[in-house]
Amino acid sequence: MPPANRAVAYLKPGAVEVRTIDYPTLELQDGPGVAPDNVGRKRRHGVILKVLASNICGSDQHMVRGRTTAPEGLVLGHEITGEVVERGPDVETIDVGDIVSVPFNIACGRCRNCKERKTGICLNVNPARPGAAYGYVDMGGWVGGQAEYVMVPYADFNLLRFPDRDQAREKLLDLTMLSDIFPTGFHGVVSSGAGVGSTVYVAGAGPVGLAAAASAQLLGAAVVIVGDLNAERLAQARSFGCATVDVSRGGVDEQIAEILGEPEVDAAVDAVGFEARAHGPDAPEAPATVLNSLMGITRAGGALGIPGLYVTDDPGGVDEDAKSGTPKVRLGLGWAKSHRFTTGQCPVMTYHRSLMMAILHERVHIAKAVGATVIGLDEAPRGYAEFDQGASRKYVLNPHGALDRVRPV
Repeated sequence: MPPANRAVAYLKPGAVEVRTIDYPTLELQDGPGVAPDNVGRKRRHGVILKVLASNICGSDQHMVRGRTTAPEGLVLGHEITGEVVERGPDVETIDVGDIVSVPFNIACGRCRNCKERKTGICLNVNPARPGAAYGYVDMGGWVGGQAEYVMVPYADFNLLRFPDRDQAREKLLDLTMLSDIFPTGFHGVVSSGAGVGSTVYVAGAGPVGLAAAASAQLLGAAVVIVGDLNAERLAQARSFGCATVDVSRGGVDEQIAEILGEPEVDAAVDAVGFEARAHGPDAPEAPATVLNSLMGITRAGGALGIPGLYVTDDPGGVDEDAKSGTPKVRLGLGWAKSHRFTTGQCPVMTYHRSLMMAILHERVHIAKAVGATVIGLDEAPRGYAEFDQGASRKYVLNPHGALDRVRPV
């Protein structure tokens, strides 16, 4: 008999629960959110993981708030680190016992986009559109990893194997950030053109924004400024050397000028996405606020990295444009300033090995930067509720106790 498998499932807006689900097999079964054309796909090239760490992400929170078309019962979780307990007959380079990081974007390694390293828009894993992810609405229906066990397809291509099991367990709280937010934040900064000596503004001090800020420092930025409405999150950004802007005070450009002596930066990152709010006290939701603000404060010829999530359907949108994913972006300003824009899923495999090496050799302390906080699987509903209220923490689920004695390094 296979072991029991408990997982975090979406119920309705504002509610998740831990429930027992089927133990994974090397075949994609029918279930909530599974694309009909994916049902029955055999994954001889897949593995089953014992989940050692799985993180709650802001993208999960969008679904839990009811801001997507996620169905009831969808098993959540696309940030997964685990130990291989079973491998398919076609797996060649991954062994039982390996500890691995799972890129949140699922990629086949065979299609044109994968061969061009555009693994966030694989053509073979989601019948509905390019790109897939675990436990996410409209992303193919691959079962999420906020669970005790999960199946990962195309293991040889997707998985990042840590070179030393003991070292991996020691640094597990940092290494678990490699599945999504660290590469995503890093991608946002690289896309913004930031580098040695740059001045960088990061909109949003949630975990992705904090990861972007730490990435900008890793890349040699001269000044990193983080903007947010949340005082606790701004304090977290200052804890590792960032300057901050409180957007509840109003305009960003004046506060940037107070820091830099001029109201512009070289590079900007949108780590907020479609649930943005206008600037000022008690500001209403305004989906294009961040994008329009960044075009205003980024120098002519600069670039915007946009890892923040924008969706094609938002049932809770403030108007009909927002509900169809059509924010009122001031594109003319970006055009006049010759800005470059990079959007979409981060291609995690472009970055994760290099970032792993930075963690293993202690060039970056990403768990501390993002406020990593370990909780049990049964505490997931509390983690979601506190995260929704703006807690400055990155909640990491610990389904098998692998993180019981692990601390940020």
